Amino acid sequence: MKKILITGGAGFIGSHVVRLFVKKYPDYDIYNLDALTYAGNLENLRDIEHFPNYQFIKGDINDSDFLNKLFELNKFNSVIHLAAESHVDRSITDPLAFVKTNIIGTVNLLNSYVKYSSNELGDVFYHVSTDEVYGTLGKTGFFTETTSYSPNSPYSASKASSDHFVRAYGETYKIPYVISNCSNNYGPNQFPEKLIPLFINNIIENKSLPVYGDGNYTRDWLYVIDHALAIDKVFHEGKNKETYNIGGFNEWKNIDLVKLLCRMMDEKLNRDFGTSEKLITFIKDRPGHDLRYAIDANKIKKELGWSPKVTFEQGLEKTIDWYFENQDWIQNVINGDYKAYYNRQYK
Repeated sequence: MKKILITGGAGFIGSHVVRLFVKKYPDYDIYNLDALTYAGNLENLRDIEHFPNYQFIKGDINDSDFLNKLFELNKFNSVIHLAAESHVDRSITDPLAFVKTNIIGTVNLLNSYVKYSSNELGDVFYHVSTDEVYGTLGKTGFFTETTSYSPNSPYSASKASSDHFVRAYGETYKIPYVISNCSNNYGPNQFPEKLIPLFINNIIENKSLPVYGDGNYTRDWLYVIDHALAIDKVFHEGKNKETYNIGGFNEWKNIDLVKLLCRMMDEKLNRDFGTSEKLITFIKDRPGHDLRYAIDANKIKKELGWSPKVTFEQGLEKTIDWYFENQDWIQNVINGDYKAYYNRQYK
């Protein structure tokens, strides 16, 4: 019986990972640890909350005493660490919050894992990270697992630091670990501060679509369920001390993505073609804005047999449909209406 702690499991990516593991592996005990901050939402997991192999624990990875007691009590076999502050704009206005959660929180987890994990064959500390640790690319080239780190925002610097701590603990304390660095995710349940859900909601409400600079920043996009499947592969088949880049082989300039989204939304809303595009507003660029991210995901493809199954157009249509069908979820998230109930439930 594996006992797996998944941190940040009520968040966007984490909730999809938790659901996949709970349903796919009924002989695993899955513990979801989340502080239920603004982006953590147990509504994301309502469909599995009564599964016998699933347990939610409200707690903060910044609380080392709490973590030690939790690990001592449960003797987790493995950890899949997704809990993080992840929004670049927030990291610019409040970098210390990212230092506390992404660096100190990760070190707290590592310390508890060193002290109390069972350390049996097949156990692993799996750290889920971002491609932003590599910095920025020019018009050509790709990030590989050997690309030097060169973070340009407080967010990416905090994630780069946490990556280094995981590797250092692997060498110093001999804990088994793997790391994955993934490109931009999109899909159902994403908090509407990120580009795609924000713009879907703004188009529905006829609000402006703020695009940084000239909109020519390029990102590689991956459907979130494809990412969850990649995490499953890396967790079960990844080699100790290895890093795996996870990407969608799917580059889009921001402005081209927004225009595609506008066209799809016009069709969905039965609006005249070009209506939503008129909402685009170019705004002052943010500091330290990386020009281009692009992942070379051939290592995970060749070694573990993973590649994305959902094309961007398919994924975007699925995502739009989900947000249309879950307007109550969006409003509850924006207004924080779900918080009071869960904070009463999990004091």
